[in-house]
Amino acid sequence: CIYGAGAIGGYLASALDQAGAEVSLVARGPHLKAIQEKGLRFEKDGQISTHHLPASENPNEFGRQDFVIITVKAHGIPKIAQNLIPLLGPETAVVSAVNGLPWWYFHKAASRTSLDDQPLQSVDPGGVIWETIGPERAIGCVVYPACEIAEPGLIRHLDGDRFTLGEPSSEPSDRVKHLSALMISGGLKAPQKTKIRDEIWIKLWGNCSFNPVSALTGASLDLIGNDPASRAVIRDAMIECRKVGLAVGARFNVDIERRIQGGADIIGHKPSTRHDVELGRPMELDALTSTVLELARRLEIETPSLNAISALV
Repeated sequence: CIYGAGAIGGYLASALDQAGAEVSLVARGPHLKAIQEKGLRFEKDGQISTHHLPASENPNEFGRQDFVIITVKAHGIPKIAQNLIPLLGPETAVVSAVNGLPWWYFHKAASRTSLDDQPLQSVDPGGVIWETIGPERAIGCVVYPACEIAEPGLIRHLDGDRFTLGEPSSEPSDRVKHLSALMISGGLKAPQKTKIRDEIWIKLWGNCSFNPVSALTGASLDLIGNDPASRAVIRDAMIECRKVGLAVGARFNVDIERRIQGGADIIGHKPSTRHDVELGRPMELDALTSTVLELARRLEIETPSLNAISALV
């Protein structure tokens, strides 16, 4: 079941349907109505495929699942945690395909800090998700593609096809192997990584710096990364983010200038947080910046640049 069949959820649904999986969708509003009436349409490279899939606002209609893939934004997961219960059987795995540090991050993290086996309050206030879903169900997923809802019921692919998967325990597993095989069969790249947290931090490195600066300025990644003043702000934020990541055991196998340039080379792209501002939607900053600041506070690491950016946004 894809819970939150928006842009990324719709992309995953179309790929898994193509792979022959039994896919159901939880969605709402005009998007749900269009899917129910015309099917989920997916556009890539000018070609449109149509997928007639069970879709509802009520997860009770679908019963227990092998996999539940959550594609609502991180700040929305606590609100839907109780709704997931009808989908969860004894062996159901839950994949949070969202940006930022996930709610399960410190489950079996072995970070050798006081944070191990505790929920992250900035994305899971009061441990609601941790207690309702259970971190033992979690499979890590780092989302790289960009898609958009072109109109209700129609998902347009913009860029990328990679969803990196891994167990919080850093061990290989049959369930990750099975999900990866399904996704690959549907035309996606789905590498399995034992160090999934390192992958999370490399993406977060850009998200916690470029995203809020874009939200503040309205500028695209290339304009931010190629302007000396804003590039310096990004660099300072990344230095602080890396310091926090290293403190909880993450490894960064890319240097800062190369990571910044990777963003600067993407011409005209505005990250999701900027689109949230333009559309008047809540921003997903809790998972992108608040989590890093929460760790910094609890580990007594100074982050003046990230503090300033967060306060301005």
